[in-house]
Amino acid sequence: MKAVIQRVTSASVQVEGKIVGQIESGLLVLLGVAKGDGETDGRYLVEKICTLRIFSDEQGKMNHSLADVGGAVLLVSQFTLLGRTANGRRPSFDEAAAPDEARQLYEQVVRELRALGTRVETGVFAAHMQVELVNDGPVTFVLDSRGAS
Repeated sequence: MKAVIQRVTSASVQVEGKIVGQIESGLLVLLGVAKGDGETDGRYLVEKICTLRIFSDEQGKMNHSLADVGGAVLLVSQFTLLGRTANGRRPSFDEAAAPDEARQLYEQVVRELRALGTRVETGVFAAHMQVELVNDGPVTFVLDSRGAS
């Protein structure tokens, strides 16, 4: 699984002009599921999302986690994170998981984040969405459950 996490002061996602998910302070997480990913990959990302110390303390240093600051997560499915652009001009999505498999793992991440007490808002899986955010910092990280980041 790959995730782009962005520390935000606000973020929202719309489908057909209607806001379906919205948060204030927390993380916007764009999540892509690759072929061969499983529950272990989801657990790895949930742990990282909740405990990575990327929120500022009183001295402005990144010493607090999402859990420490009580932040929320806006989780948006993003299969294009698995796109390969090395050859030609059209991205290849051969590495992305099939939609049914990806949906199950995406929903696992939502459930596990909520089970840890995190407020989670979501987009609509496989829908055409518009995402708005105010990146705080800017602070952006790429996570890979297969250890590439």
